[in-house]
Amino acid sequence: MKIATKYPIIPASVFIWIGFVGAISFMEAWLKFQVAELSLPLGLKIGKLVFHALNKVEWALALIIMIQIYRTAGKIIRWSNLYLLIPISILVIQTLVLLPILDIRADAVIENKIVPISHAHIYFVGMEVVKVAALFIYGLNYHKK
Repeated sequence: MKIATKYPIIPASVFIWIGFVGAISFMEAWLKFQVAELSLPLGLKIGKLVFHALNKVEWALALIIMIQIYRTAGKIIRWSNLYLLIPISILVIQTLVLLPILDIRADAVIENKIVPISHAHIYFVGMEVVKVAALFIYGLNYHKK
C-alpha cells in the first residue's frame, strides 16, 4: 500500500516531533539517573539544559507545521486540526507554566535547599503522553486528507 501526501513537510515534522519527545521525555530523562556516579544536582542541570533545548525544537517544529498549514489551507484553527491544536496548547502550558516551576524546583535542589512536594513533574509527564498521542493521531489522519 502506497501512502502519498501532497504536503509531506507536515507529517514529517509531526513524526520528527514525536521522535524528539519520545527520545528525551520517555528515555533520556529517566535513564540518566540510572548512572550511579551521576549526582542529582548534576542530573538536574543536564535535564534543564536538555528540556530547554527540546522546548525550542518543539516550537520550531510547531511553527513549521502551522506555517505550512496556513500556506496550504489558509486557516489553522479548524476541526481537522484538533489533534494538532491539542499538542500546541500543551506546549504553551509547558513553556509558560510548568517549565518555569520545574526550573525553580531544580535550582533549589541544585542549591541543596529543601523543596516542598509538587505534582508539576507528574503533570508535565502526563501532558507529554497526551501530546504524543494527539500528534500520532494527527499524523496518521493527515494521510487521509
